[in-house]
Amino acid sequence: MVDFGTLVLPTADGGVCVIDWEDSGPADPSQELGCVLFEFARADPGRIRALTGAYRQAGGPAIVNRRGHFSMLIAQLGHITEIAATDWLTPNPRSPERADSAAWIGEVLNEPHTRELLETILGAVQGRRFVTEDPILPTYF
Repeated sequence: MVDFGTLVLPTADGGVCVIDWEDSGPADPSQELGCVLFEFARADPGRIRALTGAYRQAGGPAIVNRRGHFSMLIAQLGHITEIAATDWLTPNPRSPERADSAAWIGEVLNEPHTRELLETILGAVQGRRFVTEDPILPTYF
């Protein structure tokens, strides 16, 4: 998964510096928020609600309220997996050892972005409560 914590670094004057140009550029704020919720909250409904609430309180414009708001996340993870698999087949300066590529792929496959997980995020954002305790296959009301 894209590790957003290592892509944005503080500057000496208190600002931020984006160091990964591959993921830079204008995007729909709802798509960006979908990525952030996946990266930092996953299947934790309390954390999802807290992050979304803090974002809104700070004036954030995005709303994640449909599956399509995760399409950028799905595309990014697909591209990362493709690049890592290609690097595993042919090691290169970006991934000189197969272990580097395997670690990249592992980030995507060890905690996959399943439909169930994305529905968990949507349910928590929309304020639905769990009927079951299983965060992987949630039932809401």
